[in-house]
Amino acid sequence: MWGVAACLPLLSACSGPLSALEPAGPAAASTAFLWWVMLAGATAIFLFVLALVALAFWKPGIGRNVPPKRWLVWGGLAFPGVVLSALLVFALLTGERLLAHPGTPGLYTVEAHPTRWAWRFRYEDGRTSADVLHLPAGRPVDIRVVGSDVIHSFWVPRLGGKIDAIPGHVNTIRLQADRPGAYGGVCAEFCGVGHPAMKFAVAAHEVGDLEDALADLPQEGR
Repeated sequence: MWGVAACLPLLSACSGPLSALEPAGPAAASTAFLWWVMLAGATAIFLFVLALVALAFWKPGIGRNVPPKRWLVWGGLAFPGVVLSALLVFALLTGERLLAHPGTPGLYTVEAHPTRWAWRFRYEDGRTSADVLHLPAGRPVDIRVVGSDVIHSFWVPRLGGKIDAIPGHVNTIRLQADRPGAYGGVCAEFCGVGHPAMKFAVAAHEVGDLEDALADLPQEGR
């Protein structure tokens, strides 16, 4: 009972506008699932070690007749090697599916321009918004993150992973919001004294509502 009560404050951090464990899109869901799988693998290794320690206290000398080399090979190499290798393969396969491969139909593209310490987003029709990213719900969106002054990092935890904005480079990340709603975004790379305030909002709209929201935005250069 007391153990459950002690865990409640920790579990409360698993939700909220910036929680990667409360996914609202396929990329974020894959990332969250990978996290849970890796947690399960780490827990398996941890429990195995705890079981050996408990057994050693319960029956001292129980493993005296087992050669040290066998403990090293099976307990120190084989078991963690199998678990970690399986986790590595699963992580690589998951990461491959998350890449922004060209040729995907129905793509919507937005440019993200981070500068110290704000975000500007440019849409396909040339309109721009500051610190608010408008997206269509239910469609894949390629965010082209354009580096400028220093290294920043684009991250919308509930929609996908992070990608760095490196000066002189354009990096692309693919996101999708399953449903209309508001999501939080941050710069996930320390970029100076204004870094803590370098946040932005993501608004996912139905198609018709997106057009109305963009119609009120200024055109670039005007």
